[in-house]
Amino acid sequence: MENIYDIAIIGAGPGGIAASIEANKAGINNVILFEKSNEHSSTIRKFYKDGKRVDKDYKGQIVDLRGSIPFKDTDKEGYLSMFDELLRENKIEPRYSTDIEKVVKKDGYFEISSTSNEVFLAKFVIIAIGKMGQPNKPDYKIPPTLLKKVAYNANSINPGEKVLVVGGGNSAVEYAIALADETDTTLNYRRNEFSRINEINAKALQEAFASKLKKKLGVNIERLEDNSGQIEVFYDDATSDVFDRIVYAIGGAVPLDFLKKCGLDLDELGLPITQDFESSVEGIFVIGDILSKNGASVATALNQALDAVNKIKTRI
Repeated sequence: MENIYDIAIIGAGPGGIAASIEANKAGINNVILFEKSNEHSSTIRKFYKDGKRVDKDYKGQIVDLRGSIPFKDTDKEGYLSMFDELLRENKIEPRYSTDIEKVVKKDGYFEISSTSNEVFLAKFVIIAIGKMGQPNKPDYKIPPTLLKKVAYNANSINPGEKVLVVGGGNSAVEYAIALADETDTTLNYRRNEFSRINEINAKALQEAFASKLKKKLGVNIERLEDNSGQIEVFYDDATSDVFDRIVYAIGGAVPLDFLKKCGLDLDELGLPITQDFESSVEGIFVIGDILSKNGASVATALNQALDAVNKIKTRI
């Protein structure tokens, strides 16, 4: 409680790490970086399959990087290695395994409370948490006996399992393509066309459909049932099929409870309302994919971190 940080950063993903580095470069050294998991970049680690591409211009979003991090197209392993090195070079030690519950302004400072009842004080706060930590779940009920057979990334799927991947974005397509090389895989999407994926994935998807990957397009799933320990999937075209595992890749949800506890105003989509990345609470900034309905690229988060820190620098 005696130490009042200049900036407290919540989330050690690309935006949070970049904000720490940019603060350091700007001469703001009294900074703390919180991460609820025990490693940085938990979204990449958990939801990206080994070898998955991490593109600078994600989904065609062309970004001119303006900050201190020379990020380029890479893969999961290259990304993690790069940020490991950046943390070492800049002598940044995130405070891991610290889950922040709420941020409240009091007596001119922010009280930052963790779920383990620790309290930290800061002049400014940057929220850089992602949405994929809370993956979207389907509207229909998943039978309790099938919960262990449902996943939200492809990392736990074993060769030989019959798998259904559900979703129409880049993650769903990449999961399905990768799994089709290892096991019996079907991709289900409620539409017939994949309008949200990048050109590289679109080409790879057509090649996969022409070879190993099965498709079930233009139909919705109505319900799931336990069929002797397997998942029976019933579609709205009156057909059904049985699978060993289902992978849902249908996006992530904004952590509304946390944002509301921080007192932030939200729009009709539940996204924080900001101006130049400053929220409705003066002194709390928000960066990264939590600001966007469709998610933001790593490169976008890096630029947003720079802009937030530059604005804070003028007020410290």
